[in-house]
Amino acid sequence: MKKISIIITLFLITLWVFSQKTAFTTHDVLALKSFNAVDITDDGSLVAGMVRARKDRLNIDHKRYGDPNYVAPYMSEIVIINTSTGKTYKVFESAVISGGLSWSPDGKSLACLIYEDDRYSLYIYNTEKAKNKKIKLKTDLYIASGSMLEWMHGGNSLIISLRSKEWKRTGDSLFREATAGPVTVYDSRKPFLRWEEIRNHSSLSIPAKVDINTGYVENLLPESRYSNITLPEQENKMVFVESIPKKTSYNRRGGTDYGLYILDLDDQGLVDTLMKKSEKRINIRWDDSKTKYAYTDSGQVYIRSIFASVPVKVSTDTTEVVKNDTSEAKFSVMRWSPGGRDVLASTKKGYWMIDTESKTMELVYELPEDTEKSPRLRIIGWKPDGSSWYMSYSARDKWERGMVEYKLGTRQFTDLVKDSKLYSSWQMSEDGNSFFYSLSDGNSPPDFYVSDTGFETPKKLTDLNPWIENKKITRSELVKYLDSDGNELYGVLYYPVDYDPEKKYPLVCEIYEEFFNNGYSYSMNLIANAGYFGFKPSVNLIEGYPGEAWIKGVTSGINKLIERGLVDKDKLGVHGTSYGGYATSLLITQTDRFAAAINISGKTNIISFLGDSPRIGTRNYAAAEVGQDRIGETLWDAPMKYFATSAILFADRINTPHLLLTGEGDWNVPALNTRELYYAMRRLGKEVVWVNYINGGHGAGMASNEADFHDHWRRMIDWYQKHFEEE
Repeated sequence: MKKISIIITLFLITLWVFSQKTAFTTHDVLALKSFNAVDITDDGSLVAGMVRARKDRLNIDHKRYGDPNYVAPYMSEIVIINTSTGKTYKVFESAVISGGLSWSPDGKSLACLIYEDDRYSLYIYNTEKAKNKKIKLKTDLYIASGSMLEWMHGGNSLIISLRSKEWKRTGDSLFREATAGPVTVYDSRKPFLRWEEIRNHSSLSIPAKVDINTGYVENLLPESRYSNITLPEQENKMVFVESIPKKTSYNRRGGTDYGLYILDLDDQGLVDTLMKKSEKRINIRWDDSKTKYAYTDSGQVYIRSIFASVPVKVSTDTTEVVKNDTSEAKFSVMRWSPGGRDVLASTKKGYWMIDTESKTMELVYELPEDTEKSPRLRIIGWKPDGSSWYMSYSARDKWERGMVEYKLGTRQFTDLVKDSKLYSSWQMSEDGNSFFYSLSDGNSPPDFYVSDTGFETPKKLTDLNPWIENKKITRSELVKYLDSDGNELYGVLYYPVDYDPEKKYPLVCEIYEEFFNNGYSYSMNLIANAGYFGFKPSVNLIEGYPGEAWIKGVTSGINKLIERGLVDKDKLGVHGTSYGGYATSLLITQTDRFAAAINISGKTNIISFLGDSPRIGTRNYAAAEVGQDRIGETLWDAPMKYFATSAILFADRINTPHLLLTGEGDWNVPALNTRELYYAMRRLGKEVVWVNYINGGHGAGMASNEADFHDHWRRMIDWYQKHFEEE
């Protein structure tokens, strides 16, 4: 009897042990799956998408970045979800490299572009027979990477993009000359930078029509750069945008001509011009029939039918008072109403409904005066009868998110769903009867859902990571604080697993720009499982003086947590990736509060950064002058601003032990830029370690292979642990 009792006790202990949650590790990070809904049938009955784990995004050959012939090995499971039954079906038995998915007009066939045997192939999956058919194309050309995939009316043909063997040979020659030489010449007298020339070649393709029953291929246009393919209903025509690069542009404006054209598919390639070539980018909105489009010119709204010879101005000249400034209204086209009579356009004042027949306008939604504090609202779709908009909703001062209905007749909002959960990736079926979205409790990885428009019967369509219930996952909290200038900011706090409110914990900040929404964060889960608080603080970046933002915002957020008694003030860490890595190195030149800091793929010298990454062309100049770096001026107009935001020039002020992680194949922030800080700190007798992953890209070991991913995070946790213990 005693023996039986011992056996039962041991069995119960075993059950208890296995019932306990285990630590969340880097192996779990790589195993975690996500779902991307690529295309949904018009009636919302079937969803085609890709299931991918993080490990499926590793093993990229970063040295071939920019190679026109290189296809990254992103493996995915292609699946179809039946939204009525909730069942998921595999389209292919194993994971594949996919180039696109598209449902036929009747929703019975799914077109798939799959990379195999060093080229893309076209497959048609028949949902009624549950069978795949590979279409053997009757052409010497091959399917382009990034090909369009447009079904023609009737569902018997597709429009895809093709390329020639000569295109492949030219692309290979251009890439090899730029990377292997033996001689590479850069000449300012030529219209394009060398890597701009390679990118221009990469964007060339030949639109073609494929009969899916016979494989017969008809080339529709000569080789050029095409986008925004549109097929008007009931018309055998194709509308497209053609872009013609003229020269390299440094300010993100000009340098390319854009034209809008219409091709008659019945008349031997007859092409008419809808918008003449100009440097102005073409931004148009089609009605449901795809036979009329709306656009703005000089702030006014115009519409044009594909059957008309000239556009028609439908907005009226008016003035409105905006922040006590009387000025002529400048419109931006948003979308057409169901039925195609009205165009919805926006100004600083609000949203206007423009009757395109009577040319009368009505302000149907007035924007709040304080847009920075009012909830974020974005139109997802119209109610089919045109009486309402469905708008995603997100409060700016608390975690309250969801979907609301705005009734045009009463000018009133109705809450459809609104709570503290995290909703994202909203889509609406073409028939207007279903919503599709990703949903998380705010801490766990999201799953994919479908709901009726009243949110009476929401349904979970995926359960991608059930095992995570047995893992120790952090919980999050929204923290409000004031920076040193008095600006109200928010940060997201992540609690250590097994949190004990009687203890104070080390704190690790992950910095970038602004943070508000929570949601699953693998980096913060690894930090929390190491026994630390994780914190993503926001900063208020000001153009011309970006270097001050992090000292003003990050340290103020930390002070708030110290005041609450949560954090050990002597055990503070900070890291960031890319722009966040740059911010980390700059931050520790201004404060000694941190026990340890880590820069992951972040520049340290913004001056040399301007030209040390040739594969991205003019991006680094544009980033500093008009982009994320927020200098706002050229190096020659404001050299001191560039000096002030280069950590390398203040390396003598760094007293924080600094770990630098880079990828040898990083095309974005080359390892040599970060390396500069290593040599400077070493020369000055500072504690610094530089780890360069030879197979890594932008993100260092996180953008390499599986072994490097584990090594990357082991080094980060060890770095914090070592220096927290020293403190």
